[in-house]
Amino acid sequence: MRSADDYAAAARQNFLAGYNCAQSVLLAFAGDIGMKEEEALRLASPFGAGMGRLRQVCGALTAAFAVEGALRGYADPAAAEEKAALYARVQDLARAFEAEMGSLLCGELLGPGASTSPVPEARTAAYYAGRPCLRCIECGARLAAGIVAAAKKTSAEI
Repeated sequence: MRSADDYAAAARQNFLAGYNCAQSVLLAFAGDIGMKEEEALRLASPFGAGMGRLRQVCGALTAAFAVEGALRGYADPAAAEEKAALYARVQDLARAFEAEMGSLLCGELLGPGASTSPVPEARTAAYYAGRPCLRCIECGARLAAGIVAAAKKTSAEI
């Protein structure tokens, strides 16, 4: 089993290769959640930059939520207990991300002047140096690694 640091490094490399924050994290977990890489990339593509550059919930965290749903989500609309348990886990993930990063919101993480233009910025050295995205991606990947470990532990106990 890969370590949380291995997942974080893979997600970091994905971002440096040009994927958005959500794609970078979800791609690192595609095999663990039974998705083909292209499916994971397409699914996560609208969630980068805080939902399509709206600067709302960080895409790296959104991808961790997707890993949670893929591994421990519910499918039955009447599954009230499972739904409540999932939402509790999502809230725990959000609190952990916020405790480490200072916010859940892309715009707050980037600071004043974060553009909501739909046109992505060029990936330059200044782009990477002036933003916390790599730290957010690593945080999201470590959180998702905990989800994978918990899901494997639960399936081993069954």
